[in-house]
Amino acid sequence: MELNKIYEGNCIKRLTELDSNSVDLIYFDPPFFTQKKHSLVTRDESKKYEFSDSWESLDDYLGLIESCLIECKRVLKSSGSVFLHCDKVASHYIRVTLDKVFGMKNFRSEIIWSYKRWSNSKKGLLNSHQNIYFYSKSKDFKFNQYYTDYAPTTNIDQILQDRKRTNNGKSVYKTDENGKIVLGKEKKGVPLSDTWEIPYLNPKAKERVGYPTQKPVLLLKEIIKIVTDKGDLVVDPFCGSGTTCVAAKSMERNFIGIDASKDAVELAKRRLEEMIITNSTLLKKGAKSYLEKTDYELAILKSIDALPVQRNSGIDGFLKNHFKEKPVPIKIQGKNETLDDAIEKLEKSCQGKEYNLKIVIQTKKETKSNRLFELISDVEIIKSDKLKIEELKTRGTVPNKV
Repeated sequence: MELNKIYEGNCIKRLTELDSNSVDLIYFDPPFFTQKKHSLVTRDESKKYEFSDSWESLDDYLGLIESCLIECKRVLKSSGSVFLHCDKVASHYIRVTLDKVFGMKNFRSEIIWSYKRWSNSKKGLLNSHQNIYFYSKSKDFKFNQYYTDYAPTTNIDQILQDRKRTNNGKSVYKTDENGKIVLGKEKKGVPLSDTWEIPYLNPKAKERVGYPTQKPVLLLKEIIKIVTDKGDLVVDPFCGSGTTCVAAKSMERNFIGIDASKDAVELAKRRLEEMIITNSTLLKKGAKSYLEKTDYELAILKSIDALPVQRNSGIDGFLKNHFKEKPVPIKIQGKNETLDDAIEKLEKSCQGKEYNLKIVIQTKKETKSNRLFELISDVEIIKSDKLKIEELKTRGTVPNKV
């Protein structure tokens, strides 16, 4: 088979066309045994992509997975690895199948891909992670170590000082014969863990192509970088929309993609020409970069049982309980805002939405408005506790301490 191409056909049959001991990494994201048809329409509604994940039995499903894994093991180099992506439906059965084909001793990690998604009304806990099993063909597998920053709770002694274990197995800081602290070796950070917080593809992301179960390129780049080098060969037997191949190409790896769907193959080829990859602000700047509310504002929202909203200048939060079956938006008057300005910002953010109640929290004494025209609004004004106390002080009616 030629490198850097997408092939249509049965994954097992196509894998037999590859030479033994020729592949560095196999990643595959097979059907999850959901027992339903998956479909999604492109943003412009010009094309519908779908595939069936319905099976006669669990044995039939696992038979496909096992047959694919057997061929994967054959084509992998002794230094190669396989990453199998699954979710909670059949992950426990898949883990046993992987042990059967690759051996328990070659299990390396269970990667948890964690992400935030919109909540739903289903009874039970919200699904917000998927599993990726990492197995190697042998103990001599290729692995590139990467490091992450220390946790904010890590103190400087933990970073700088060397440690040892006592006869009782207790970890203590190491000292020399004079009792002086021994500084540790050069440290690069914390080794990459098996829990990866990578955002799910935003519905508006340019990278999204309307293919069901599409994974972000950033996720595949994390996998590729830890077990391959430039020029290595990456194979995806269930390539779908081609995410693995796009990631491999962007990192100067060779690739081969396989899928039984003609539509998927055509889509993957087009993506390889366009090479659109969405960058994640969350990964670059961290989750804290999205937090805009001050401790004072958060305290006000908590005091009225409201949920905070970040990244919106007109709405700071919503009451947890609806009013007349509709949400209640909250705006807190800012330090440099007049009351009218706060009301106007809230009204602007509420345009097109018929809320039955809108509230502005007034935080400072209001001076006479400089507006030429009176602002007409049905927004309810509530004074903050701090403002109420300040007004009491002004009138001299603050009660004495008991």
